[in-house]
Amino acid sequence: MKKQTSILALAAFVAFSTISHPAICQLDALKATALKAKNAYKGQSKLSNEDVVNGLKEALNVGTNKSTTAASQTDGFYKNAKIKIPFPAEALEVKNTIDKLGMSSETEKFVETMNRSAEDASKSAAPIFIDAIKNMSLQDGFAILNGGDSAATTYLRVKTTEQLTQALKPIIKAAIEKNEVAKYWSPVVNKYNKIPFTKKYNPDLEAYITQKTLDGLFVLIAEQEGFIRKNPSAQVSDILKRVFGAK
Repeated sequence: MKKQTSILALAAFVAFSTISHPAICQLDALKATALKAKNAYKGQSKLSNEDVVNGLKEALNVGTNKSTTAASQTDGFYKNAKIKIPFPAEALEVKNTIDKLGMSSETEKFVETMNRSAEDASKSAAPIFIDAIKNMSLQDGFAILNGGDSAATTYLRVKTTEQLTQALKPIIKAAIEKNEVAKYWSPVVNKYNKIPFTKKYNPDLEAYITQKTLDGLFVLIAEQEGFIRKNPSAQVSDILKRVFGAK
């Protein structure tokens, strides 16, 4: 019985070796190929500081271009709930009171003109952003690369808001005049200010619309940055693939 068992075991071993050995060799070969490819990829994906800086700038260039294009379309601000410029918060008492007097269409028309001004101003924002991106010094590039989904946008905002605000002010002023914002604001606020015992309001609409335009653009840029970081299909250039694909 033991002899028969030994013979069967030997036969099974020979059969297994004959059938499986080529498969094992093939598996080993595949593993070796994969390891070589992995090592080669690692070697290619080592990023220099220059790579990181260029990748971040490219991402911001793509993001700002797409964002300003979207924002500058008709209703780009007005019908986008995420960035729509609302009635000034400090003057909501004005809106609520005037709405009760049956002038809600006037207050909404005022809101529309503010958003139209932001849409018009956004057309001119792209080159301002691009200049700011070109002049950025990104010593902490890897920190931004490995930061949150909007780390580069946050960095850009911190570093450029003051410059962008000054650059956009005359553009906003022209857009306000074009869209006749004052024409719709004046009757609303004048009507309210004539009500006895009410606090008089006269907000700086130019500053308000400028700030809200920047806020809206940065919201859109942050969305674009997050999309580029997470989606290979959005990494439309070699440097974007290398920087964000290597994470």
